[in-house]
Amino acid sequence: MELSEHDSRYSWTRLAISLGLSVVGNVGMWAVIVILPALQAEFDISRAGASLPYTATMAGFAAGNFFLGRAVDRFGISTVLAAAGAALSAGFALSALAPSLLGVTLIHALLGFGASASFAPLMADISHWFLKRRGLALAIAASGNYASGAAWSPVIAWIMIDHGWRGAYLAIALTVAVVMIPGALLLRRRIDAATTARAATDAASRARSVALSPRALQALLMLAGVGCCVAMSMPQVHIVALCIDRGFGAAAGAEMLSLMLLGGVVSRLTFGALADRLGGLRTLLLGGTLQMLALALFLIEGNRTSLSLVSLIFGLSQGGIVPSYAIIIREYLPPAEAGRRVGAVIAATIVGMALGGWMTGWLYDQTGSYALSIWNGIGWNLLNVGIVAALLLRMGSGPRLRAA
Repeated sequence: MELSEHDSRYSWTRLAISLGLSVVGNVGMWAVIVILPALQAEFDISRAGASLPYTATMAGFAAGNFFLGRAVDRFGISTVLAAAGAALSAGFALSALAPSLLGVTLIHALLGFGASASFAPLMADISHWFLKRRGLALAIAASGNYASGAAWSPVIAWIMIDHGWRGAYLAIALTVAVVMIPGALLLRRRIDAATTARAATDAASRARSVALSPRALQALLMLAGVGCCVAMSMPQVHIVALCIDRGFGAAAGAEMLSLMLLGGVVSRLTFGALADRLGGLRTLLLGGTLQMLALALFLIEGNRTSLSLVSLIFGLSQGGIVPSYAIIIREYLPPAEAGRRVGAVIAATIVGMALGGWMTGWLYDQTGSYALSIWNGIGWNLLNVGIVAALLLRMGSGPRLRAA
């Protein structure tokens, strides 16, 4: 395979297939948000208690991004996606049959693990097939995550009207099995070692210095990822519950979540194109700053229309954040380590989502309001912005990153 295979027709075809599989596979991350109020009502528990399945989902999602990212480096994305699709389908079916909250919570860890293959591992794989348009390609691949939430949220809410959350989960289990397992076979082709080596040489010649070792850079990116996603989780995880509290209903909450995620898709595509010009670090700083400002808008209590507008603004502001981490890793770290490096950093962002989702529910139970949760998210967001700004200050005339 020649270097011209990068950004080729096959590269874009592979990206389109990856995007479709991502839309289906990432349902494992979003379904639990839509059914959160139903869980609270069925099991007669607190808001924090009802958030536990989401926390378990994010824990499994984080672990999956870490371990499956490493597996992609070794076995390729096709094998990983097929196995993950089977686990995801089984998880939805088992959750639908679970009689207790404990059982539902534990099984959601499996759901998160299976869904993770459609996020960081898929981004790591597609990053090998692009050079000139890598930022945009990674953003498109990552958009499958938000597109999944936007597409599935109203569908799940509609099925729940007649069949409850358990019926919705059984329908998802069947869909995942039919699409994910055979679809994974379309991605069996792997880029050869010679092409990867040439890409590594090209990347090293263009690398800019941050005067840090690969391990230190990864650790800082992981900490920044926790900070941004604690903030990100408040609206994404609790928007349905927030709408119920304000008298708009669960269906309105699902619509706002869908609107937020559609805005996130637009944001990811826009920021991905910007990253090809600005680089990953500057794009991450811009996204983190805009997210912090948008999060503060949720402090304003208004009508359903105004909350819908705020949800859209939030989606448009923060969608480019998570893909930026993958772009930074591919800019500064060896291509052969893409799976494990991207997986580790994305796992940290998911830890932030899990922590933030639970913290928001706990602070709500203590105060009866989401105001303190919003301020908590703003504080964590400041941590993210500070780390990224510090990394940018270290760039310039220092020694080249010790990656080779």
